[in-house]
Amino acid sequence: MSSQHDAARKAEENLKSFSQQLDVDTIAQAVMRGEKTALAQAITLVESTRADHAHTAAAVISQCLPKSGRSIRIGITGVPGVGKSTFIDAFGMFIVGLGKKVAVLAIDPTSQISKGSILGDKTRMNLLAANDSAFIRPSPSSETLGGVARKTRETIILCEAAGYDVILVETVGVGQSETAVHGMTDFFLLLMLAGAGDQLQGIKRGIMEMCDAMVITKADGENVKAAKFAKAEYLGVEVSSATEHRGLDEVWQIICDFEKWMKERNLFEAHRRDQDINWFHETIREKIIHEFYHNPENLARIAVAVEEIKSGKITPFEAASRI
Repeated sequence: MSSQHDAARKAEENLKSFSQQLDVDTIAQAVMRGEKTALAQAITLVESTRADHAHTAAAVISQCLPKSGRSIRIGITGVPGVGKSTFIDAFGMFIVGLGKKVAVLAIDPTSQISKGSILGDKTRMNLLAANDSAFIRPSPSSETLGGVARKTRETIILCEAAGYDVILVETVGVGQSETAVHGMTDFFLLLMLAGAGDQLQGIKRGIMEMCDAMVITKADGENVKAAKFAKAEYLGVEVSSATEHRGLDEVWQIICDFEKWMKERNLFEAHRRDQDINWFHETIREKIIHEFYHNPENLARIAVAVEEIKSGKITPFEAASRI
């Protein structure tokens, strides 16, 4: 396992002593100096469910906020088997080769079911994980999608304050995670496969409408012909082979051109402010739900209502209205 994965694990193990020994100023200053261990520990504070850690994390984020916002945030999604990890490993190394620092974050709503870690998936990013200019962080386990998304947004702020120029946010799970990632990034990249019959397989129309560009991966070997045919059929599509390191420069140029176009028209910052407002409303909703379900009186009333629903004495709608 890479040193970055070890750092993430140690951050969890040392969290208690870390929070006792370091004050908010010390943590924030270390993050803004680009110290990876401090960044990993600050993110662990963000992910913690303890109230005192949440207070410390909020204070650290507040100090780091003025240093954030200077990156390009890129969302990456794709169907299972499309080769996201391989693409991100190669694409991240290409960006690092341009003299930039890259952070890779992941949103994994499926972890709340499996309760597992996606660190195993990160080990496929061997080159990027070992690079000093890169930082890889999986999403927290046992979380709702809303909780994971919120913590990923806060992690983006910390990574930007630590000096990372490019933030790659990967959807690991399926379903609503694409919407969550789209709502926190500047550019949304859809990775696709050219499937049987020279058609793009397994792509939901909603996701295609959401993306800013599409990349056909694994455009090597016998897949080259199918990939080129699919590219000709779809506007705004690029082909790439991560294993052969082809097409990565074209993908990066598309992103740079998009960023320039948005900034020239004052749309870039406007887009981020809209995202911040949505984040504000989402945070209110999340806090309301959290406080409601952690109120002992509400829990007692819910328990009574559940039994009444089971016995057929009341409908779910009547019970909800009553509570």
